[in-house]
Amino acid sequence: MAYRALYREWRPLVFADVIGQNAVVKTLRRQITTGRIAHAYLFCGSRGTGKTSLAKIMSRAVNCMQPIDGEPCGVCEVCKAILSESTLDVLELDAASNNSVDNVRDLLEQVRYPAQLGKYKVYIIDEVHMLSTAAFNALLKTLEEPPEHVVFILATTEPQRIPATILSRVQRFDIARIPATLIQGRMEKALDKMRIGAEDEALQMIARAAEGAMRDAWSILDMAVSAAVNDRITAEIVRDILGAADKDFLFGFADALAERDIRAVMEQIDKLIRAGYEAQVFLRELTRHLRALLIVQSVEKDAASLLQCTAEDEKRYREQTKGFSQERLLRMMNGLMTADSELR
Repeated sequence: MAYRALYREWRPLVFADVIGQNAVVKTLRRQITTGRIAHAYLFCGSRGTGKTSLAKIMSRAVNCMQPIDGEPCGVCEVCKAILSESTLDVLELDAASNNSVDNVRDLLEQVRYPAQLGKYKVYIIDEVHMLSTAAFNALLKTLEEPPEHVVFILATTEPQRIPATILSRVQRFDIARIPATLIQGRMEKALDKMRIGAEDEALQMIARAAEGAMRDAWSILDMAVSAAVNDRITAEIVRDILGAADKDFLFGFADALAERDIRAVMEQIDKLIRAGYEAQVFLRELTRHLRALLIVQSVEKDAASLLQCTAEDEKRYREQTKGFSQERLLRMMNGLMTADSELR
């Protein structure tokens, strides 16, 4: 059997598997349970947070012959047909590569035909903000007076680019970035199934680097699994994959900044670049480190839960904050973020 990437292997198949979107999932399940299904939905959010996964689950849930508490059963004829993509009841369109008015008209030509197996024909349009103005206008008429057997699910990373006329005719759901703790928990579950061990610090680094996107975390973890030694993923392995500096290096660099030791700062930057680390990744890691110092300065106790770090690390941060004022930390963070945007 061919290898499947982790993000495909662990794509949620039911609402209960979707992490970090409790409010959205609760509302959608209630709509399925009560039968109050809207004719058009808009899922907004950054990449890798579960927009397409939610759309696919929703397409099965509205058509399932025996839904269980708003969840698709996964075993009925309709669920199996949609999962195997052997039915035309669910059609997907990638607006990034099919954004012309002709593409949308071809899609809408099929709207008048009823569903083959389920109750609804579901049209999933991904990256809908990429549609042309003419294509949006063609879609608008159908959204105004949709047939009862049709449900549109639109997904986008840039809702501000969608015309107001479209926005006013859909139910909008904002898909949040996934907290690092939930991403780490999901990865631990996958690694347990694969019987691969991992250091906590390694998984924390992956979860932070993913920046709220579960798909990005799976991609990094895929590389880490391939590089695992004796079925164990270490922080050093992840650091090499990310091109990031380790925690001790960051604390040492911040010490040099606190002491205004220009020579030590330049030597450490030289060491970093010669070791092959990515300058932009280091800038972001250093910005996170200074942000952690700022949070520790502002929060008198239990900052570890906010920073998602250990009590020992919080103690090190508190000790290091003695060398910085809040104003200086803010000024340095501003400079680093400016440098990050200009580094290219």
